This record gives sequence, C-alpha cells and structure tokens, in this order.
Amino acid sequence: MNVGVVGNPNYRDLPSLLARLAQAAPRLGITLFPETSLQQIWPSAPSTPAPQPLGKAPRLDCVLTLGGDGTLLRAARTLNGARTPILGVNLGRVGFLTTASAQTLDGALDALVRGACITEERLTLVPSIVSKDGTTRPEPVVLNDVVVHKSGVARVVHIRLTLDGEEVGQYSADGIVVATPTGSTAYSLSAGGPIVLPGVSAIVVTAICPHTLAVRPLVVPATTAVSVEPLPPWTEEVLVSFDGQVGTKVQPGERLLVRQADHPVLLLRVGSEGFFARLRRKLQWGDLSDREPK
Repeated sequence: MNVGVVGNPNYRDLPSLLARLAQAAPRLGITLFPETSLQQIWPSAPSTPAPQPLGKAPRLDCVLTLGGDGTLLRAARTLNGARTPILGVNLGRVGFLTTASAQTLDGALDALVRGACITEERLTLVPSIVSKDGTTRPEPVVLNDVVVHKSGVARVVHIRLTLDGEEVGQYSADGIVVATPTGSTAYSLSAGGPIVLPGVSAIVVTAICPHTLAVRPLVVPATTAVSVEPLPPWTEEVLVSFDGQVGTKVQPGERLLVRQADHPVLLLRVGSEGFFARLRRKLQWGDLSDREPK
C-alpha cells in the first residue's frame, strides 16, 4: 500500500509521530511517500534508505495528514481532484475534519490496511476569476470555502450576488463566504451561517457582518453557479481567499465565479462516531453539561 504523508512541521510532536509511522509502516506493508518539506525531519536509520518524495509516488492508495484541519485542506488542494482518500490525524486543538489522533494512530493505520475505514464523499468547489471580456482564470479547488473580502482592517466591500444568472441583490458587508457543506462548520458558521450535513448536495452563501438586517444566509443547490461581482467605487484591493490558505486579487471589472467541482474529496473515517457526536465533542454543540443538576 502506497501512502503519502503531508504534515505541518509547526507541531512539536510531529518528529516523534513520524518516527512511529516509519517504524510501523514495514510491519503493515505500507510504503511511505512524504512531502518534500518533511524529508528534513524524517527519521533515519542506517539500514533504512530515505523514502521517495510524495511527488514521485507511482500511485497513492491514501494520503495521511498529520496536523490540523488546515493540513488536511492543503492535502486536498494538492490532490487537485484525484480520487485518493485522505486520512487525517489531528495534532492541533479542534481538528474537526480529522478522524484520528496521535494516541489512536496505530489503530487508524491498522484499520486503513484492513479496509475497515468509512469513506465519505465531500463536495468541492472550483472557483475562477472572470474578466470583463469573459476570459476565465482558474483557481485552486477548495474543500471548505471561497471568501471575498477587502484588504486592510474592517473595510467594507459592496458586491452584486448572482445565482445561475439571476441577480439576488447587492450586498454591503465585510465580505461574503461561499462554502461547501464541509465548510459550513468553518468560517461560514462563525459568520452566522447554517450547519449543513456533509451528505447534502448544496452550497452555502453567507455575508460577513452585513450592513442591513435584511441579508440572511442562503442555501442553494450544488449545481448553482454563484457569481460575486465587486461594485464601484469599492473595487480596489478586493481579495479572494481559498480555504483560508491561498488567495488572489480581483481587479476592477473582474468577478468571482464558483461552481461545483467534478470530483469530490474522499475522507476516511475510523470508528462509528457520527457527525453530531463530533459536533458535540469538538464544537460543544448543544452542550448543557454546566446546567445538569448537581
């Protein structure tokens, strides 16, 4: 089994976890292909040759991410539509998208080899920037969200929102989030958007701090083409962020177009914990334990 390894070196526990992983891999019949940035801290042994980098893997059966949700999102973007499942190991605080931890790594690897993991298909979005003349500039596929906002501190953006060619209206807000169901529990949720179950085929559009009470989040079919056009005189220094990790500028006269991507991201899950159980455990959803009678 060929397994790619993507990790965040900022976590101090990563070197020891890589050592455990490298030790367990031969016993489980796993060949590891770490990303280039991990090779500097990869454990070495006199009798063990250095592993081949991720980019030289002949075919990956899985990608293992070691970090938080950001590491998993980066791995999904790197796969760029390839149907390679991702198994996330959380080294951070929340890790809502991950399924294992440093303490449960061995069991997760065993489940992976035995084929005992549950595969979840997660809808992804493909954004592009469209110029005045209709020229399209493709951007990275996202698993969580695409966000339009201004550079600087607390600056307002005025935009026109269009769905499948029909104008919804003009928004004045700090920005706007176009999210997948997976991303509905991220930035969109913080901005007041709804929680959408991962299996729902939908896109969530949530304004960030809208300057009118009449603006509310929208849930639209996943087949909808979402267009966000900055309006003058607020077209300077407009930015678009992809999964909160990379971004680009939108020039005056350009607009953002977001559609459903052709291929979902495949997430592997270990154990029987359901979506709402994760909400309660990791986001304290509906937690009334402080109100229980003593």
